[in-house]
Amino acid sequence: MKILESGEDYLERILFLQEKNGNVRSIDIATDMNFSKPSVSVAMKKLKENGYILIDDNGYITLTPKGDEIAKRISERHIVLTEVLKSMGVDEEIAKKDACKIEHDLSDETFEAIKKYINRK
Repeated sequence: MKILESGEDYLERILFLQEKNGNVRSIDIATDMNFSKPSVSVAMKKLKENGYILIDDNGYITLTPKGDEIAKRISERHIVLTEVLKSMGVDEEIAKKDACKIEHDLSDETFEAIKKYINRK
């Protein structure tokens, strides 16, 4: 099953919050992303059903290996694309927003080419 862009964003945010805070709950995600708690709860249910996350009895969320792989891939894309755009003179906040839009649709081949190109400089 192909994961949707919104699912990738949630997984990336879970990874970010885990690295920042250690433990993650739905309320942390809702607060950080400025989304409603019910919206996040529905999304977490879908991610759990599809094997991307685990939720323990206390409501703590962890990434499964499958979810972790996607989260790290999207996070790497976000970081690299943000830096590329900033190096081109784009304002940092705009670069972050644009990188978020680009990271989901960019082919693996093109992303690898971008990484090779920036590493040659």
